Amino acid sequence: MAKGNITTGLDIGTSNTRVVVASYKEGEEKPKIIGVGEAPSSGMRKGVVVDIDEVTESIKKAVEQASLSSGFPIDHIYLSIGGNHISVRENKGLVAVSRADQEVSEEDISRVIDSASAISLPPNREIIHVIPKTFKLDNEEDIQDPLGMTGARLEVDTIIIDGLAPHIKNLTKCVSGLGIKIDGLALNVLAASQSVLSKRQKELGVLVLDLGGGTASMVVYEEGKLLHAHILPVGSSHITNDIAIGLRTTIDLAERVKLQYGVALPSEIKKKETINLSELDENEEGEIDRREVAKIIEARVCEIFDLVNRELKKIGKQKLLPAGVILVGGGSLLPNIVDLAKQELGLPAEIGIPSEVEGIMEGIDDPAFATATGLVLWGLKMRKGINQKSILSEISSASTTINKIKGWFRAFLP
Repeated sequence: MAKGNITTGLDIGTSNTRVVVASYKEGEEKPKIIGVGEAPSSGMRKGVVVDIDEVTESIKKAVEQASLSSGFPIDHIYLSIGGNHISVRENKGLVAVSRADQEVSEEDISRVIDSASAISLPPNREIIHVIPKTFKLDNEEDIQDPLGMTGARLEVDTIIIDGLAPHIKNLTKCVSGLGIKIDGLALNVLAASQSVLSKRQKELGVLVLDLGGGTASMVVYEEGKLLHAHILPVGSSHITNDIAIGLRTTIDLAERVKLQYGVALPSEIKKKETINLSELDENEEGEIDRREVAKIIEARVCEIFDLVNRELKKIGKQKLLPAGVILVGGGSLLPNIVDLAKQELGLPAEIGIPSEVEGIMEGIDDPAFATATGLVLWGLKMRKGINQKSILSEISSASTTINKIKGWFRAFLP
């Protein structure tokens, strides 16, 4: 198999680092997963690098595992990024159509994207994505793809996602220090959306909620395009902290309690059901009420859903997304969290499992692998230029240079 047909996604989370390797051949309907790697993350806090050496070692372990299972050396990857340093803002772009016959060209679309990305940012911030929402040509609004249409004045409404440059540099340094080249950066929840959403869900209206360790991230799609994105400063590690405080025990024991006995709905626990702490840690003794642990978990998860509802209310979509909420990330594995999401958000809810891929499904048949798998799918689209009209609903990426913005933008055009 030619090495050029291999695409790799690397998702460095607060709790775990995951790698997915896929191959793709012309004529195949779906890419094939050929390698998977996973290692506990160290040196990350709320999606931000706090110890370069520890993060580098976590990446090395996950990459070596994926390389061994795939049989290919990994020297190029698509990388996810997250954390509460990420900001989301909207901006407009405007240009005059350049051709004499006033037919909108690819160059006009690139120029209007450039115009929208020319925003004033502090010197320590860097653009990660410039995502067109809709175009306007003269007086015609809500255009999905203006290429080939006729008009004099082309406008675009965009969502711009940026982050702190030092945090981005520290993250990329951990990867490049291993001799691995980064082919592209993608916001984690946007990458996850690639692997768990169908075209119909994006048309109807859907929320993807990525419950990570340090933060939770959300994106909303409607009519096939990205409508809203936001990073919430609360994640599943906060649940662990709450349990540790409530039980007056160590973080490690609290994590084991959460993973083995945690549920999101106290009503699902029988009265007087207890947890024997000595079974989890030989240095501990006594029993605790399992329902009390569930109440601690429920309170924190409800806080996350309350923050989600506030964001949905801002855009007028609270309880108004027919395709509901798709939960991804390690936090979505918490028992009964789907039922609690339905109750608190007033929407249909389900766990998002990576799709549109074949191969080693037993390795990635897990919502925690949604981002790493989505990075592979996104990377293939970037490289192959497939899915011709996905520019409005998929990821369009930016970098510190306008040339790179144009180059990545064109990958989504016919």
